[in-house]
Amino acid sequence: MSFEIVNSPDRIAEKLRSAIGSALPDAEVSVRFAGPGHFELRVVSEAFRGRSRVEQQRLVLAAVGPLMSGESPAVHAIDRLETLLPAS
Repeated sequence: MSFEIVNSPDRIAEKLRSAIGSALPDAEVSVRFAGPGHFELRVVSEAFRGRSRVEQQRLVLAAVGPLMSGESPAVHAIDRLETLLPAS
């Protein structure tokens, strides 16, 4: 018998990458599992150019917000969020 774990850390990490990629198509996204429901994100995107660090983080958090809402959200917290511009 085979079981599919719907909210495994790897599956949630892929959902996070997909959500951020939809909002920021050029983004390079790294996701690290930090404990049940907790993740750390590193996002590199040209879309951050000219924006403050807070604005950059708001873009990312808006993208992943749906994964953090509802009765039993897949993501409880983003423990660390690093936003960067691509290397020139």
